[in-house]
Amino acid sequence: MEVVIPPKKNRKMRREYGKDLYKHRHLVENAFLHLRHRQGIATRYAKNNTSFLAAVQILCIALWLNIS
Repeated sequence: MEVVIPPKKNRKMRREYGKDLYKHRHLVENAFLHLRHRQGIATRYAKNNTSFLAAVQILCIALWLNIS
């Protein structure tokens, strides 16, 4: 296991953490946060997994286009 979360700033003994891994983790957490704020995805009761996955993928593409 590798430490990913950075230590607090007031910690006396600094410890190492994976800065690149933390950046990727932060991006993934923000993506899930945006997905949860969309009511169409958060409360979607699709009849099958394929249509739900398609809706999530379309929203992820839309998020990616706005961010980039």
